[in-house]
Amino acid sequence: AAQHANVRIAAGLHPYFLAQYQPSHLAALTEFAEQHQSQLIAIGECGIDRSIDDLALQTQIFEHHIALADQLELPLIVHHRQSHDLIVQAFKRCKPKFGGVIHAFSGSMQQAQYYIKHGFKLGVGGVITYQRAQKTRSVVAALAAEHLVLETDSPSMPLAGFQGQINTPLQLPLGFAQLCQLKQLTEQEKGIFEQQLYESCSALFRI
Repeated sequence: AAQHANVRIAAGLHPYFLAQYQPSHLAALTEFAEQHQSQLIAIGECGIDRSIDDLALQTQIFEHHIALADQLELPLIVHHRQSHDLIVQAFKRCKPKFGGVIHAFSGSMQQAQYYIKHGFKLGVGGVITYQRAQKTRSVVAALAAEHLVLETDSPSMPLAGFQGQINTPLQLPLGFAQLCQLKQLTEQEKGIFEQQLYESCSALFRI
């Protein structure tokens, strides 16, 4: 990011690495974020993952991220896995002031509307290319562009048909095409929708 003007960063402690966590890491994260504010556009990825032990510690770390994002007036990038209820509880205790992205959203319309009401956009990526994700596909298809952020989660979460391969930002157009198909957009509508998605993302991250 220091070498390329069009590159920005987000910083956070991901639940996947909880086993490596030390209390000093929170102070280090805060120091890093404060020192790189000119390049920092979000705090995260952070969140709560039910597949990982010690939910209490995850919640404590997550709420630190929320407070840091509020302090620096930045949005959050939120990781979830079978944990919408725990994230909602954390939001009630420590309300995010600058919204963010619910990364790789997978959930119901009710859950989507809760996040939208609290200033969050839903991250849309490879999951919508899988037929089995009918609930998420139907939710995303019903939402306006202003509530969505197109993402890849590179190098993870490959699109359907690319399982076992490294995912890259080059797959973004394929995700966009799938999203347009789910929303049943015409060619003219696709152009408008593309611009709306771009503006939605730019507004959230202030870029």
